[in-house]
Amino acid sequence: MQKILVALFTFSLLTGCATMNKQQKGTMIGAAGGAAAGALVGKGSIWGILAGAAIGGAAGNLIGKKMDNQARELQQAIPTAQVQRVGEGINMTFESGLMFAVNSASISESYKADLASAAEVFVKYPETNIVIEGHTDDTGKDDYNQTLSEKRAKAVADFLVSKGINGSRITQKGYGEAQPKYPNDNETNRQKNRRVELGIIANDTMKQQAQQGQL
Repeated sequence: MQKILVALFTFSLLTGCATMNKQQKGTMIGAAGGAAAGALVGKGSIWGILAGAAIGGAAGNLIGKKMDNQARELQQAIPTAQVQRVGEGINMTFESGLMFAVNSASISESYKADLASAAEVFVKYPETNIVIEGHTDDTGKDDYNQTLSEKRAKAVADFLVSKGINGSRITQKGYGEAQPKYPNDNETNRQKNRRVELGIIANDTMKQQAQQGQL
């Protein structure tokens, strides 16, 4: 039923966008997609947070343009990460297998350079906040997975702070195995579920500037 409602909502949105330009369509469809995905994935998920942070309208369109630039720079900085524009924000996903050794919360030396490149981009956009979430698959004990996800989220947050990101911009949380993106029914899907996700959203200053047309 949820999928049907999402499809109908998306269709009505698309048919109502005929007179909009490309940027306006992207902002509106992205916000709707983020809201739908947030509802499906569950409370506290990155996509739900991104949808909830959207302000919409002309101000949201201005924020979207700024996020377009940052998303492009992040994708260039870390080709191994998945970077998606969602609504008025950015969803960035790192594979835990690349960033951490098995059962470890220490960022691998081979990945620190990539993460440092992302930090350089974040420094250029101080008007955005960063939400960091750690996730695991469903193998092992629940409490162990929860603790591991929290430690990995904290490791990424601490690393970004060490590279010049103001700690007040960062929120971190671990979800253990509670929010899989894919069914944990094979190793390929379990690997995808072992991840660290970042959500990049506008802070209050950026929203105010957008509402005043100053971005």
